[in-house]
Amino acid sequence: MTSLLVKSEQMPLPIDLSSLTRMSEMSDEQFYDFCRANPDLRIERNAKGEIIIMPPAFADTGNRNSRISGQLFVWSEADGTGEVFDSSSGFTLPNGATRSPDAAWIVSERWNALQPEQQASFAPIVPDFVVELRSSSDTLVSLKEKMAEYIANGVRLGVLIDRKNCQVYVYRPNQPPEILENPESVSCEPELPRFAIKMGKIW
Repeated sequence: MTSLLVKSEQMPLPIDLSSLTRMSEMSDEQFYDFCRANPDLRIERNAKGEIIIMPPAFADTGNRNSRISGQLFVWSEADGTGEVFDSSSGFTLPNGATRSPDAAWIVSERWNALQPEQQASFAPIVPDFVVELRSSSDTLVSLKEKMAEYIANGVRLGVLIDRKNCQVYVYRPNQPPEILENPESVSCEPELPRFAIKMGKIW
């Protein structure tokens, strides 16, 4: 049976299930149709096939997400070796989960190797770099689990920003997370040469 895990501080959340013919495990096509039928929601699917429903980001979180994506975009345009994606982008990981990091970056050579129809859906590709920004509805435990999942599936560098405690967790394969206390900036080298996230307007 498909499970719907709803995360919300403002219930009830209207969910359109009309794209489903029965409540069995969603196929990739059903999941895609379900997401298109609910454009105002942020929807992910974990490796167990459970659907995770999240409300739109609160304004302050959205503002800070845009600042992170903006910094990443400016660097990426100057660097010229990859593509930037915002929090509305979904990626299908090798374990079957569909995740939408708050910001992501993928080496252009890898992205361009996908077929156009793959790029136009929840692309079957693991980002090289991801950022997750903790919102008021997120638990730190769940975000740490998500970061571990990213790394296990091939992400080369992950940054988890916990605004509540002014901490940043930096994840890399085969290493314990590095914990930074109230940093002014977070270096993303060597994976992203000469790029650092400036934290002043993100806290």
